[in-house]
Amino acid sequence: MRKAGLAVAAGVGIGLAIVLRQQRREARRAVLSKVFGPQLTTLIHERRVQRVARQLREHRSGRPISLRKRAVAHQVPKAGDLRRRDEKIDISDLDAILHVDPLKQICVAEPGVTFVDLVAATLRYGLVPLVVPELKTITVGGAVSGCSIESMSFKVGGFHDTCLEYEVIDARGGVITCTPDDLLFQMMHGSFGTLGILSKLTFRLTPAKRFVKVTYEHYRTLNEYRAAIVRHSERQDVDFMDGIIHSPRHYVLSVADFVDDAPYANRYGWSKAYYRSTAKRADDYLRTPDYFFRYDHGVTHVNPFLGSSQALRAAEKLNWLLSREKPTIILDVFLPISKMPEFLDWDGREFGYFPLWCVPYRRPRDYEWVAPEVFARSPDELWVDLAIYGMKQRGERNYHKLMEDKLRELGGIKTLISHNYYTPDEFWATWNRENYQAVKALTDPDNIFRDLYTKTCKAAMGVAPA
Repeated sequence: MRKAGLAVAAGVGIGLAIVLRQQRREARRAVLSKVFGPQLTTLIHERRVQRVARQLREHRSGRPISLRKRAVAHQVPKAGDLRRRDEKIDISDLDAILHVDPLKQICVAEPGVTFVDLVAATLRYGLVPLVVPELKTITVGGAVSGCSIESMSFKVGGFHDTCLEYEVIDARGGVITCTPDDLLFQMMHGSFGTLGILSKLTFRLTPAKRFVKVTYEHYRTLNEYRAAIVRHSERQDVDFMDGIIHSPRHYVLSVADFVDDAPYANRYGWSKAYYRSTAKRADDYLRTPDYFFRYDHGVTHVNPFLGSSQALRAAEKLNWLLSREKPTIILDVFLPISKMPEFLDWDGREFGYFPLWCVPYRRPRDYEWVAPEVFARSPDELWVDLAIYGMKQRGERNYHKLMEDKLRELGGIKTLISHNYYTPDEFWATWNRENYQAVKALTDPDNIFRDLYTKTCKAAMGVAPA
């Protein structure tokens, strides 16, 4: 108990220090934006890219490298993660919004731009990204590398599906520009930085209003709930849709629309966790940024007193407290909506953990990074992301492995941000080995970024190469 108390106190202290550092950085950026006009933006960006490329060209040790970023990594922190000891390539200054075109409704940005800063900048033009992940300090580069989604995903898919062009620095310091017609572009999604370093992204924006009105639809059965998801998806009659499954008898679908005015503006944070409110409310009004980041506090049900960024930094600093044998279950699974009843029946028996976060997701294409057999077995265009945050493992079973095995049976996919226990054959039954190796041979032939399996299933888990 005393050890846990010290950890919480240390975590709060770390969180406050991080907030102060963020405030100083924001003030510094404001001054720089006045000094450096738009005419120097391209030159400054190119100098930053060449500095990163030079670091890569000068890398001689042969040891794996990881990236030093300004924003916290939004992966589940893991005890013994070998990447903490890697040599680092510093990309911390690649965090500028380079251009917003309000007529074409596009934005050009460096990978370290956080969505909280991006939304603030684009809202000045009455625009926002088509997909805004739920946590403030997820970056645009991280959203591509990890395939971020949110409550507009039932229309457009993931953030990566709204992107138009990438600039990528390969492992030997070459700079490549690619578009959706290129295999490199498609394979960057879900690659977790193992194919190259994103240095610039161009992506679409959409018109927005000052407020969002949320309506909470309450259902008692899964059949009603699933029918409502399909109905809204087919009609495209709302701007946003996600939900919380509070129990097998209480399903909440949160549908929302942009509005010009609101009778009040609710805000969630600290001990007022958003997901709890969905069980009781019929409707809600939030300012647009507050709607986007409504889950930022209390999202994992672990520490409601810190925002997501502060909690993750505290966990990284105090990683020696993390369980290596029975890590807490924090994971997202994607599965075809036709498989939702079978999955939830199994999940209720084996896991029995609630609430579950539910995000409907339209799959715009057969993704190149996913093994073709997955979509051959599961051709549904509409999928759902079901997330478990904060479940403690019970007994001797490995619930992470249990989930991986069930998803392969159902044709689903687990995101790689969590603890991963796949064998190589199990892993490449879900991810596209042929496409991955083709791009890897071009962008990282010496494997200094590690391959996707090694990085997410071995190094992250503290397992050294044989």
